[in-house]
Amino acid sequence: MNSQRTHTARPDTPATSARRTLLLVGALERKNLADEAERLRAEIEKRADVVVRDLDAGDSLEEVAFDVAVVLGGDGSILRAAHLMGRRQRPVIGVNLGKLGFLADLAPKEFCAQLPAITAGKLPVVEHLMYECRVVRGQKTVEEWLGLNEVAVLAGPPFALLDVDLYVDAELVTTYSCDGLIVSTPVGSTAHSLSSGGPILRQDLQAFVISPISPHTLTNRPVVDSASRVYELVVREPHEGTSVVADGRLLARVEPHDRVRIERSAARFQLVSMPGHSYYHTLREKLGWGGKIGGKAEGRGQKAEESG
Repeated sequence: MNSQRTHTARPDTPATSARRTLLLVGALERKNLADEAERLRAEIEKRADVVVRDLDAGDSLEEVAFDVAVVLGGDGSILRAAHLMGRRQRPVIGVNLGKLGFLADLAPKEFCAQLPAITAGKLPVVEHLMYECRVVRGQKTVEEWLGLNEVAVLAGPPFALLDVDLYVDAELVTTYSCDGLIVSTPVGSTAHSLSSGGPILRQDLQAFVISPISPHTLTNRPVVDSASRVYELVVREPHEGTSVVADGRLLARVEPHDRVRIERSAARFQLVSMPGHSYYHTLREKLGWGGKIGGKAEGRGQKAEESG
């Protein structure tokens, strides 16, 4: 596979005829998820080997041996699983036990119906853009994160307007006076960025979207630019509570002149493509484009960073 391509569809074909191994992962401290994990485990074991991991433990999944990760919960659980897989990403299936779920879009009954195709490796896998975020203080990297959705610099207490300088490839673009600034991947464009008035990017685009939160100047609109560029956010005079949040997780408090650097990662998030779950079908169901907000009776939920 060409390592420069960030979106591709391919059959998820096993290398041998041996039984495949599926990873069941979720926040298993929650009783409903633990019960569902046990029920699905019994179904999966009829066709494949199963490994179970609890997201709440926070343990790395990079060295765990499995072919496909089955993530129970919502999009928030998928974000956590993708982060814990690190630079050894493997195909993911999201079983929606949250409420909205753009990535976790499969109801448990649908998952069981697709088990023969999943365990046979017959479904295509689509790769998506991931990002690397580093908080640079002086010449030192104080925090770093591999993520899938977005990075946001948020004003925080005392909740006054914040001036955020945006640099693209080291060139100053503009200074936003706002409540915060979001840099999002296409996958993350339907999360916090969308709530802030940002555009929806088709998930196979190789781009980032920069969305200001409540900008003071109406001419400061969302900007879409290539994923091949390096983005830096600089706050010269942060508030006491100004923070960097990555995929819904507090990454660091911002100090004066910190540089929050975001760029494309070599890692690629891999999502198994299910029959009948096209991109526009998901948008229609989840955003109420068919005239009804909330989507299917099974699998409704919140935006990615709030579910799971």
